[in-house]
Amino acid sequence: MIAGRRLITVATSMAIVLTLAAGRRAGADPALSLRATVTGLPADSKAGASTAGAFTITVSRWSTDTERAPLLAALSAPAPKRAPPPAAPPAAGGRAAGRGRGEPPPPPSPFARLSAAIKAAPTLGYIWTDGVTGYSIKYAWRSLAAEEQARIVLVTDRRLDSHAPHWAPASAPASDADFTVIEMRLDAQGAGEGKTSLTTAVAIDTAANTLALDGYAAAPALLKVTR
Repeated sequence: MIAGRRLITVATSMAIVLTLAAGRRAGADPALSLRATVTGLPADSKAGASTAGAFTITVSRWSTDTERAPLLAALSAPAPKRAPPPAAPPAAGGRAAGRGRGEPPPPPSPFARLSAAIKAAPTLGYIWTDGVTGYSIKYAWRSLAAEEQARIVLVTDRRLDSHAPHWAPASAPASDADFTVIEMRLDAQGAGEGKTSLTTAVAIDTAANTLALDGYAAAPALLKVTR
């Protein structure tokens, strides 16, 4: 009986090893694990000064072309025009009835559509703070490995400042974007910087076919990234 159990255990272990080996041969991406520290805030931040904080970033896999498509389409499509309200029938006495009661709600903005697409996307990893706050990664893209400096774009399903409102600059316009785009530049050792959509507009990099930050070079760096 014991010998039989040992055979089952050995067979199971061999099956796991073969499965992992097959995944590596098929080109499965390894998990990405990074440590990011908040090193600075914009001068007009609601905090008025730098506030330390740390994140652990873990990506289990990268978004496929099919998974990225709905998010890119949501942001690139123009906002639908609002249809004019139907004419109100005349009220008693010949005067027009009050306007506004039957008006349809305004169409969703590109950011609102993108927020919905992000929430519907599969979870590809997590970002954890030193406390108990966590964020699901719904979009994960990286540049080609052959490039000298790695470029990584992650999107969370919530705003990173949801637990730290002072991170957002006081001069930032109100936004209905319920997510955060994080773009990083990393060297061969996995160290570098990260910038976010908390202070920078979101755009589509058509050449790379990915979500990105608009004007990355001029954007303020928020995160210092290490392995």
